[in-house]
Amino acid sequence: MTSLLIENAEGIFTGRSGAAMRAQGAIRIRGGVIAAMGALTAEPGERRLDARGCVVYPGLISTHHHLFQSVMKGVDPGIDLPLSGWLRSVPYRLWSKVDEEALATAARIGLTELLLSGTTTVADHHYLFSDTYRFDPAQVIFDVARDLGIRLVFCRGGGTKANHIAADGTVPMPVQSLDRMLASVEACAQRFHDPSAGSLSRVALAPTTPTWSLDPGELKETIAASRRLGLNLHSHLSETADYVEFCLSVHGVRPVHWLAEHDWLGPDIWFAHLVHLDQDEIRLLAETGTGMAHCPQSNCRLGSGIAPAKELAKLGGAVSLAVDGAASNESADMISEMHSAWHTHRAVKGADAVTAEEVVQWATAGGARVLGWPEIGTLAVGQQADIAIFDLDQPRHFGMHDPLIAPVTCAGAPQVRHLLVGGRVVVENGALPGLDLSRLRADAARVVARIAA
Repeated sequence: MTSLLIENAEGIFTGRSGAAMRAQGAIRIRGGVIAAMGALTAEPGERRLDARGCVVYPGLISTHHHLFQSVMKGVDPGIDLPLSGWLRSVPYRLWSKVDEEALATAARIGLTELLLSGTTTVADHHYLFSDTYRFDPAQVIFDVARDLGIRLVFCRGGGTKANHIAADGTVPMPVQSLDRMLASVEACAQRFHDPSAGSLSRVALAPTTPTWSLDPGELKETIAASRRLGLNLHSHLSETADYVEFCLSVHGVRPVHWLAEHDWLGPDIWFAHLVHLDQDEIRLLAETGTGMAHCPQSNCRLGSGIAPAKELAKLGGAVSLAVDGAASNESADMISEMHSAWHTHRAVKGADAVTAEEVVQWATAGGARVLGWPEIGTLAVGQQADIAIFDLDQPRHFGMHDPLIAPVTCAGAPQVRHLLVGGRVVVENGALPGLDLSRLRADAARVVARIAA
């Protein structure tokens, strides 16, 4: 087995709780797994990564994305609209123009941005599966992810009902019968789902929303299929007050309680956003272990509010961080997301509302918990060697008394000296080996021009 030693770092955030959060020393990796940590010396023939002037984090985990939106950044008609208007003006208006080339380009843009911000695992919620396609979106996105070396949870979305806020004059969002959608998810899982600890590819069942994308009578069949297939379940929930108002008016209860009636809560389920919760809903999520993908930048950009992530975490609930789609978060990287999470909660709840250490835990161990992937998200002997080494060589970092929190508190463009996924170096000195950024920029410009035409 190949052996690699990370040494001379200014400090290590392990992603663990309490005093174990911070560590010093070196990290030895063998066969893609952390073999030792602490006061270590190099062994003969061992490759050495010098982390002098750097801090070491677990690889960051983004638990909710829409990679196809990476070619829909800053679309003028939707730039100042809340969620429903933005949906009509951007993704629902433009989705049919995303062909195979556009999807591959968008995935490469989004995954490159994540990797260059220290992200080693991403959950992509893809809900566009049209009968008009002559390509398989899952295959396209997995191919790009494998080429770049990032871990991907492909959240196979869709719905059985036409969307309630579709824009007039646009191509309707694709729908499928429940049987066909579930059969497609099963086929996707048979091809791509690898539940092993070192896997680079997993699949989740992910209806776009339980509120509007499925008939209420289909909810129990959907979660039963997910559990029969051994897949986790993911969806959007309570992103805006509209979700709450709809459930109260139609079902007589708030969204989380409504889903509890249909078995849609548990440690194998996580929801994006969860902004508009009351105390009983927060308690129920914590008690059932149902996960939150907290997306502060997108929620701020769309004026949706700030999710009660700290309140859920305080009750022992499962909280993670996510960048959401780039069409509602034009800087979809995890460093920006951590910085935003640290700031937004303090803005409305006080200067002690959320610490930098808590934000790091949400972005690492919290993400692993939400995805049901305990072998990632923390740095400890036996864990997968998913490791981000952040270089603190920019003026924004100079003068820091506590360099370990600098990636969160100083923000700005992240400087990743090395990023490892399962012990394999996928970012080196701030670049992805083999990636032609100038070509990617040209591809993006060509795709955007075609979509905007």
